[in-house]
Amino acid sequence: MFVQTVALKEVKFYAFHGYYPEENLTGNHFSVDVEVTFVPKGDSEDLQKTVNYEVINSIISEEMKKTQKLLETVVKNIIDQLVSKYPFLLTAVVGIKKLHPPMPGEIGHSFVQLIYTSQK
Repeated sequence: MFVQTVALKEVKFYAFHGYYPEENLTGNHFSVDVEVTFVPKGDSEDLQKTVNYEVINSIISEEMKKTQKLLETVVKNIIDQLVSKYPFLLTAVVGIKKLHPPMPGEIGHSFVQLIYTSQK
């Protein structure tokens, strides 16, 4: 059995996620990583039988437009959309980095990640 991985890494956005009202007004730079795994079925040249990373990008883009207080919510929403679109996924790992979060000190990024594992 083969397990295939499809991923998008370091997809950049400017968005307005944040717990504090100021963050919702000023926004911040974010970087999103998505990696999914599944058992390939049939013709590897048929986009209907695989995960299309253009679809992944579209899901990420739509969810990043919806301002949320917590990155955990954004990550979970991305996973929910991926599993809905591709119910055959074995795993989905989604992480979001908030680049240079607005707090004291020189911080490269904060990071939230969730890992979905199929119960099948």
